[in-house]
Amino acid sequence: MARVIAIANQKGGVGKTTTAINICASLGAASQKVLLIDMDPQGNATMGAGVDKNDLEESVYDILLDGKTISEMVIDAEQAGFDVIPSNGELTAAEVHLLDFDDREYRLAKAIEEIVDDYDFIFIDCPPSLNMLSLNSLTAADSVLIPMQCEYYALEGLTALIGTIEQIKETVNPELEIEGLLRTMFDGRNRLAIDVSLELEKHFGEQVFRTAIPRNVRLAEAPSYGLPVMYHDINSSGAQAYLKLADEMISREEARKQASL
Repeated sequence: MARVIAIANQKGGVGKTTTAINICASLGAASQKVLLIDMDPQGNATMGAGVDKNDLEESVYDILLDGKTISEMVIDAEQAGFDVIPSNGELTAAEVHLLDFDDREYRLAKAIEEIVDDYDFIFIDCPPSLNMLSLNSLTAADSVLIPMQCEYYALEGLTALIGTIEQIKETVNPELEIEGLLRTMFDGRNRLAIDVSLELEKHFGEQVFRTAIPRNVRLAEAPSYGLPVMYHDINSSGAQAYLKLADEMISREEARKQASL
């Protein structure tokens, strides 16, 4: 059964979609069966996986509102190494239309039930704001992966997000937990980054991934080629960091499964 992980942060510009694309590719390269569900109307994860968001006949919108099954909608993003449920600007309208459904918070969760045994990991790239699309994503997820920069304002955003996660647990998804905190755009020469990193480790302990993602030009370039960074430049520091993160996540998942036996 797949581990369903929402990648979320209410603060934009923290490497959320970059992480979604590259952790999926890195896990795929490690022989894991991976699905990425793009729940952001910007469709950046879709494009970054090599799927043209402007040339879609159907998208995640049709799953949420028209009852299409996920198995009907899956696209094999062959050059990225994982499957994709794509998104584009049409998803913006879903925010309003979902209000007409009694089960509006559970639309994605119910859709995922059909394919949860077909994958090792299912990632959901959430929109950067808290709305009905985010709520659907967090209701469907087992856990939340939180990418964040090691800077002062990021700590404020983290506090807000953890409050949101607690509200979700109390209302619609009592099993939701934090998968881990991922330090992104990390510069180990920066004193503030080091101090914030130490604070995270102090307060969150093992929930902070050992792997930190560095600032890297290749990571920034790769989306323009419709490729994860490992297929753009596998020797880059960004590609190597996401491969290490994939190993760490696989190890965590194996330990979790052993503990449940």
